[in-house]
Amino acid sequence: MGHTHSHGPGASGEADGTERRLWPMVAGAVIISVFFVVELTVGISVNSLALIADAGHMLTDVVAMLMGLGALLLSRHGSSDGVKTFGWHRAEVFTAVANAILLIGVAVFVLYEAIERIGTDPHVPGLTLVVVALVGLAANIVVMLLLRSDSKGSIAVRGAYMEVLADAVGSVGVLIAGIVTMTTSWPYADLVVAVLIALWVAPRAVRLALDALRILAQQAPQHVDVDKVRADLTELAGVTEVHDLHIWTLTTGMDVATVHVTATADNAQVLGAARRVLDSHGLTHATIQVDPVGTQADCHKKITW
Repeated sequence: MGHTHSHGPGASGEADGTERRLWPMVAGAVIISVFFVVELTVGISVNSLALIADAGHMLTDVVAMLMGLGALLLSRHGSSDGVKTFGWHRAEVFTAVANAILLIGVAVFVLYEAIERIGTDPHVPGLTLVVVALVGLAANIVVMLLLRSDSKGSIAVRGAYMEVLADAVGSVGVLIAGIVTMTTSWPYADLVVAVLIALWVAPRAVRLALDALRILAQQAPQHVDVDKVRADLTELAGVTEVHDLHIWTLTTGMDVATVHVTATADNAQVLGAARRVLDSHGLTHATIQVDPVGTQADCHKKITW
């Protein structure tokens, strides 16, 4: 029987946790932390729910970036010896789940506060909203530019990027609320914008959580056609059967596969051909076992209780 386990850059060119940059997350965390303090202080002083809501999202940004940094550091420096044979790559996925929970929590809080304030005829200075919103939007845009490229290769960075994007939308909403308040003196513009921010963020947080849970459940990645992989392996010369094919995502940019193929041809030839098939589907982290005809029965044994 033969085995092969190949490691290399995926077809998409995504890097693993050891190659991702840390400085954009550090710079982003510093910028957002400074503005969070400013926005929260102003929001409380002028009793603006929209500013408090946006500050809450800013806080989740800071937490997301700090957790993301921790996850990336664990992926890079965490030990893979002993029982942690995969190292700490999954730390990024757990971080994404935590980020999603924080976002949903902030959205629920804002909705609750908005309902509580209905009928209170709140007065919020429009000019203050406009000034703070413009500064916040500038900060968000800078951080988004810092994180954008790395967000494609890390679910932890993507979680932080999504939260900064949500804050940018929130800053635009606060800006609109300030303009409406200044021009019409309508007292509920602040509440309406706060609710809209919460409703915009919530489904995106749920989607992030579902993406992370899909990885934790070891489902096949959406961009890999499992049936096509199986068919391509089956069509290889000398292969009579493909079984025990498992494809899952360990972390963003690292899809893993294991498969048994029954073959009548030379093991080395089958291994090489099967590896090329899996490589073509972006499955470079793969283990392939070649079973000679008549020996594959043990692979199908099931555990009985």
